[in-house]
Amino acid sequence: MKKNELVYSGDPQRLDIYLSEAGLGFSRPFAQRIISEGRVTVNGSIRKPGYILKEGAKVEVIMPEASGKNRKDFEKLVIYEDQWIIAIHKPAGLAVHPNSPHWETNPEACLIGEPTVVSMLLEARPETAEKGLSRLGLVHRLDRDTSGLMIISRDPEIQTALQADFRDRLMEKTYIGCVSPVPVEESGIIDAPIGRAGGFKKIKVWEFGRDAITCYRIKEKSGNCAMLEIEPQTGRTNQIRIHMEHMGCPILGDKLYHGLPADRMLLHSAQLIFTHPATGKKKKLKCPLPDDFKAAWDKAKKEI
Repeated sequence: MKKNELVYSGDPQRLDIYLSEAGLGFSRPFAQRIISEGRVTVNGSIRKPGYILKEGAKVEVIMPEASGKNRKDFEKLVIYEDQWIIAIHKPAGLAVHPNSPHWETNPEACLIGEPTVVSMLLEARPETAEKGLSRLGLVHRLDRDTSGLMIISRDPEIQTALQADFRDRLMEKTYIGCVSPVPVEESGIIDAPIGRAGGFKKIKVWEFGRDAITCYRIKEKSGNCAMLEIEPQTGRTNQIRIHMEHMGCPILGDKLYHGLPADRMLLHSAQLIFTHPATGKKKKLKCPLPDDFKAAWDKAKKEI
């Protein structure tokens, strides 16, 4: 366990407020969480967030450290690795990182709560924290319910280069998505800006949003649903899901964007083609459809 030992000095103050101002990178809600989980003691005793500290109080914050217990689970996800990058197959249902941003400044914070890609990464590759990589080497992300290919950097310079490639649209991305109903056209281009309009919580097509372009073609049809090969030309949040709904053919299993029910959201990151920043050579990485995707698609074809 990693310990931060502090001695309080000053006028009486709430414990949660003190921790949020102590230079540990904690917000007050995060401080309240770890206090409530018993990770903070005052003079050796567990206290509540509202406990009032007095001059000379000894405050100890105990954070978990990577133990390697999830190493085997992480290794099962790895589909490619060299000295500069790791490519993994993220399963549907696994979040990339915690909602709270505190893991970015305190990597061990990602070990609190449910497993995520970054918590498994820290367990299996602790050097990602030791090297000072921003966001533990994350280059991009996938939605929790989207499966498929993700790239993680093992080197700060490579991370910067890959992030620039994503930003500058130099990454060739291919997804597989299943929708209903079947699109009218066999292939097409959706060019519709995306943003969060005032008064709306979720992101959607909005005339004043950021430009967003998605190409698609039908791979397979069955009844009232279709499997598409989808190539987003831009990288906006929820872009494919939003554009499919905008076209009138939402992704199956997408509860947020009105997709018909399915055993999982049928969206999968299948392929990335890019220039490897370290070697200068073209690199193609593929991630086959997982069994749960195939099973959900087979079931949907029979029921929709």
